Amino acid sequence: MELNVLGTPLQSCCNSPATGYFRDGLCRTASSDYGTHIVCAVVTDEFLEFTKKRGNDLTTPIPHWNFPGLKSGSKWCLCISRWLEAEQYGKAPHVILEATDKKALQYTTLEKLKAYEYKPINTN
Repeated sequence: MELNVLGTPLQSCCNSPATGYFRDGLCRTASSDYGTHIVCAVVTDEFLEFTKKRGNDLTTPIPHWNFPGLKSGSKWCLCISRWLEAEQYGKAPHVILEATDKKALQYTTLEKLKAYEYKPINTN
């Protein structure tokens, strides 16, 4: 069983669109995943523009991969290296800790991830 950065069972990041290296909604990795897609993020327009300028356009739909394109507020499994790069430039999106693989702790600290913890706004 995969664990998240909090040490509890890894939760699904998003199934619509299907995300993750295995497109099963889980931000987990394998040796063939050179990007290490282990951070569950809630993307922002600022991050999407940042990553597009870095050569990874996540906004343009790719129908043959069943990828609708992301918009601000979309949940997506990001490569840990891109998230860390965005963090260095002040463009990192929020992270859903329960859906971020514990392997992220090999690259950064829990404290840093907690600083970007996604906290949904309660509208009630």
